[in-house]
Amino acid sequence: MGLLVVISSTSGGGKDSVIRELLKIFSNSARLVTTTSRPTRPGNKEGVDYYFISREEFENRIKQDGFVEHNEYAGNFYGIEKSRLEESLKNNEIVFTQIEVNGKHNLDKVGVEHLSIFLVPDDFDNLAERIRGRGGVSEEKLKERLEIAKYEVEKSEDYDHKVVNIQGKFEETVDKVANIIRSHATIDKKS
Repeated sequence: MGLLVVISSTSGGGKDSVIRELLKIFSNSARLVTTTSRPTRPGNKEGVDYYFISREEFENRIKQDGFVEHNEYAGNFYGIEKSRLEESLKNNEIVFTQIEVNGKHNLDKVGVEHLSIFLVPDDFDNLAERIRGRGGVSEEKLKERLEIAKYEVEKSEDYDHKVVNIQGKFEETVDKVANIIRSHATIDKKS
């Protein structure tokens, strides 16, 4: 069985970008694609970014006990489907997932072993600019996301590791996270 690595951050905090780089560093690793009821954003790909399903379908899968963990965030459901997690851990040495703090706490509650790393924003003004840069977010929604971000940083105290994601020092952030993972598993680097 593989090692489940939870990479969390605030909205716009860099978790997807960090995971993309880690997949290049570690051989026999995969990104666990989670399921959401949120609409797709420009550039999103089904089965790559998320599995996109309707809110009704998500609620049906909850009733059928199909999720290891799930959450509602900013009006949409997000969750890890049991079957996808089991298959991914069986076939890979490292499985990355980018769930938020409540999702990590849900994994703790149900006893799913994992290594958890929280990417802390270096500055909330920089974070606001990153969120704006992604597009599709009103100033009202931006304000809501920044409030959620402050809450998430407060609630991340029980993560195994925290790494400050400094604006303009992305490679340094990736290196720090990769070194944490190496310290928890003996894994060969991709050549």
